[in-house]
Amino acid sequence: MRRWFCRSAPGLFCAALQLSLATAVWAADSAEDLLVMLQGDDLDVISESLRAHGATITHHLPIINAVGAQMSAAQLAAVKENTPGIKRIIDNLAWTPEPEAPDTSQCSLRSSIELHWSDSRASWRLFNKSKAPLTVTRGRLSWPAELGQLEAASWGSSPLLTKEITEKPGDIVWSRDKPLTVGANEQIELHFEFEHSPKAIAALQNDIVLEAKVSEDCVAKLVPSYSAPSQDSYYPSVSGAALLHSHGITGSGITVAVLDSGLWETNPELSKDTQGQDRVVARYDAILGREVDEAFDESGHGTHMTSVLARSGAVTRSSATLPSYRGIAPDVELAVVKAFGETGKAGFLDIVRGVQWVVDNQERLNIRVLNLSFAARPRWPYWEDPVNQALMQAWRAGIFIAAAAGNEGPEPLTVGSPGNLPYLLTVGAVTDSWTEEDRNDDFVPDFSSRGPTPMGHIKPDLVAMGGHISGIIRPGSTLTRELPEFLLENGEFVMTGTSQATALVSGLVALMLQLEPELGNDELKCMLVTSAEPAIEVDGRYAYSPLVQGKGMINIQRAMTVGTRQCQQVSLNIGADIAGEQHFQGPAIFSKDTAPYLPGQSDVISDRASEKGLSESRRWGVGAHLERLTAEPVSSPIDWLQIYNSEQRRIEALATEDP
Repeated sequence: MRRWFCRSAPGLFCAALQLSLATAVWAADSAEDLLVMLQGDDLDVISESLRAHGATITHHLPIINAVGAQMSAAQLAAVKENTPGIKRIIDNLAWTPEPEAPDTSQCSLRSSIELHWSDSRASWRLFNKSKAPLTVTRGRLSWPAELGQLEAASWGSSPLLTKEITEKPGDIVWSRDKPLTVGANEQIELHFEFEHSPKAIAALQNDIVLEAKVSEDCVAKLVPSYSAPSQDSYYPSVSGAALLHSHGITGSGITVAVLDSGLWETNPELSKDTQGQDRVVARYDAILGREVDEAFDESGHGTHMTSVLARSGAVTRSSATLPSYRGIAPDVELAVVKAFGETGKAGFLDIVRGVQWVVDNQERLNIRVLNLSFAARPRWPYWEDPVNQALMQAWRAGIFIAAAAGNEGPEPLTVGSPGNLPYLLTVGAVTDSWTEEDRNDDFVPDFSSRGPTPMGHIKPDLVAMGGHISGIIRPGSTLTRELPEFLLENGEFVMTGTSQATALVSGLVALMLQLEPELGNDELKCMLVTSAEPAIEVDGRYAYSPLVQGKGMINIQRAMTVGTRQCQQVSLNIGADIAGEQHFQGPAIFSKDTAPYLPGQSDVISDRASEKGLSESRRWGVGAHLERLTAEPVSSPIDWLQIYNSEQRRIEALATEDP
């Protein structure tokens, strides 16, 4: 399995699970068993034939008219010859480990995401993530005046040599008279002793520059921090969920199914709602194929997604303006579906089995939302993908599905499956650059996967906050062992990716359903995409292509007010799609000489590359774009003023409606 890391900024981990879709064709005389999927109209006939030929049935999947079975190549050949009604066979679904190629595109030196303070002493850990020693040539440290003088610096227990590099006090380079080496897969802790102790530790991190340099293109840097990360997760306020929390909208009465690696239920902020009531309504192990008493999370990924979506702990930051919670929908009920194991891998037959269980138990558990924080490279047209076939059934049954776009950007055609399915809501990522109150430095990072899909559909549908998202994780889980640099002092874990953005969106959908339980899937999706706020350049054109930002950044307040409820989605005939009578192509144009593009995109998309960070020219949303035009509005192919006025009339009409 590949693990995806951000290429846009140092010190950020992009977390996503990946389906294992190996389909190697095995020789007929292979002595090893195959894991096979067989589809056909009469599963009883196929199952009887499998048993008669000595195969072991592993998966019964009526949701896609399929069975999974383990058998030899000879048994498979006999089943093919002697079984009527088989329409499709995928011959080998067993996941076979392959050595990962060395990642030469990234620096192998990583650093802890926060400083550890003990009185006036700051400690910073460096991690060598490679299989060879790394030598740090030199480092840099800059600190604010409130800390006073630097009194000592050390590499482990060995003193460091320091030298001022500017006339400004508090700006030095550090080195040593011997090579500063970090052994293969080892770590080292640096210590800096100051004259004074800091007053506000987390906020101070934004004023400290700390770097360790291996080469010009390999530098580990201390990243910024929110002002109070141990008291607030921040994304509820950034996403608008905190405002709804203050009005009692917390996802109560809605069940969300999280299909992932399980859940660590020991932490009550995950297993209980804001009133301390148990809220895990069922646990299904799709690997074992049965409901269980505990869907234990070895990986840690599923726990982190659930934390983003549903954490029930209250925000305790004194400067918070609204009473709110640290998860998006802290009172939802949870259906835990485990399909990914300790190493973050899953077979897609287990995924299908998990989706089938969700559909089968939809009414019993009141499942309204399914969260899919994983992606894989598409192997088939969307309608032939077995996972997508199951998800079309779930969508038609009325279960809203949010799926991650993937972390394979910035190239086009990198949106993964099941995010390539046109019906569901596909989510890309935005980062806020650790400034929750300033949207002008929010941007779409390179890792967020881009569209179009292979069938030409515009994906992602929208983007949501997915940068440096903190959450609960099981101590000792795979992610904490392999990536200790992202552990905070309070035991929480920080991850970045479209997985996190997707969990956030699933939580927002649960809030919308609490407000209007009768909303259907197409209505919900339409409300979200038509109200999303696009990034707009000062020239009045889109800052990003729809293949990068979709319709823009999610805004739940706008979704409930100016979002429309009828979109082109209704023209997609999901019944005909499932029946194989009609499939749908998107509007993207493919060319041998250029990257895929949309009709007329050169007229409405700015040719100016949008900054990765603070921008003087990019604004999110029509209102912010119009407000920053101090002179006469610029000539634009898009009539933003007309759009703004239309939205204002809609809001005024809502305000005057009888309750």
